[in-house]
Formats: sequence, C-alpha cells, structure tokens
Amino acid sequence: MTQASQDAAELQQIYRNRFEKTRGYRDQVWRILIGDFFGQYIRPTDAVLDLGCGFGEFINQVDCAQKFGMDLNPDSRPALAPEIRFVEQDCSEPWPLPEESLDVVFTSNFLEHLPDKPALVRTLEQAWRCLKASGRFIAMGPNIGRVQGAYWDFWDHHIPITHRSLQEVMQLRNFEIERALESFMPYTLVDAPKYPLLLLRIYLRLPFAWELFGRQFLVIGRKPRAKV
Repeated sequence: MTQASQDAAELQQIYRNRFEKTRGYRDQVWRILIGDFFGQYIRPTDAVLDLGCGFGEFINQVDCAQKFGMDLNPDSRPALAPEIRFVEQDCSEPWPLPEESLDVVFTSNFLEHLPDKPALVRTLEQAWRCLKASGRFIAMGPNIGRVQGAYWDFWDHHIPITHRSLQEVMQLRNFEIERALESFMPYTLVDAPKYPLLLLRIYLRLPFAWELFGRQFLVIGRKPRAKV
C-alpha cells in the first residue's frame, strides 16, 4: 500500500467513526445554514466548489448551476449527488479546473486538517486561480483563540488558525476581505446534543448570541476585479 492510499484509508476510518451516527442530523443542520445564512452569497447561476466536501452536507443541498466537491476521503464519492463533479485529490496540488471558472469556493471545518501552512498557501493560490473576478472564498472553522485546548481533541487537526491569521494569509494572496468574524457557530456537532433545529434558526438571527456561544470563525474574501 502506498503512503497516499494508506493516508486515504486512515482518513476514511476517522470520518466513519466520527460522523456516521450524526449524518442525518448534519444534513438537516446544513439545510438551515444554507437557507438562512450562506445562501445569500450564492446565486442559482453560480459554479461552486466545496473544498473538503466530506459527505456532501453543503454541496448536495446548495442551489447553484455547477457543483464540485473536493476531498481525499473515498467515502465522499458515493455520498454526493449525481450532478456533482467529485475531485478526489490533495487540494494543495493543481486543481483540474480552468482559470476563472468558479464563482464560490466554500470550505467548512477543513483548513485546520491541512498538514502545514505551505499547504494552506498553495490551496489559496489554487482557489485564487480558479475563481472569477469578484468570486468569493468562504471559510468557516474552529478558532483556536476561542476553542483553546479542545482544538487538539481531533487527531487530524494540524494548523492552529484564528480569524485574524486566516485573514492575513488571504490578504497576502491578494484577496479582499469582505467579512471576518471571530465568533460565528458553536464548535462541533461531534458528541454534541441534537438540539431542536428551531434553536438554530433563532441563533442565526441573533448576532449577539454568536459572541457568547460561537467558537468558529467566518472569513469571506473576494477576488478583486482587475483595474482598468
């Protein structure tokens, strides 16, 4: 077995153990997150890539014209809807997509799983290359400044990230920051109670509650139009 196939097999087992029991509930949570929040950033005509798409909780449900999912976990492929083009590869390697072909690159709870900071930089460079002018890179993930030691409860967390550090590296890669929140969503659904979904709808309408309970950042950057 090659190192790449061994890594993929380990990743497959980690995510089966971690998420198998909550997949149905996660789909419901993401339906609300898209309908009540993230949908405002995505048009029906858009081409969207879900970076670290997992079991497709986001990309399966978002309303857009073209859908792409990228992940190293082979279990992602059968979980994705038929219309989604699955790209099974290391995201820090060149993406098999044309320049300026995407309107949105979305990622949730993924960047911290990259092996090191250079891999994150290369990933941002690929997102920049593939995004159209005014296209968005939308990233949500655990903020180590809010989560602190619990950040390392997951074996596959490697890079400690805050909203400020991600904002800084995105600016170094020429993104214009549209929104950067230190606190947005609570930390994780792993081993968490299945709260009534009505509470999530209420929470999304109360930004002051994000400051109290949010442990994940939200950073949105745009690729600026070329100056004439």
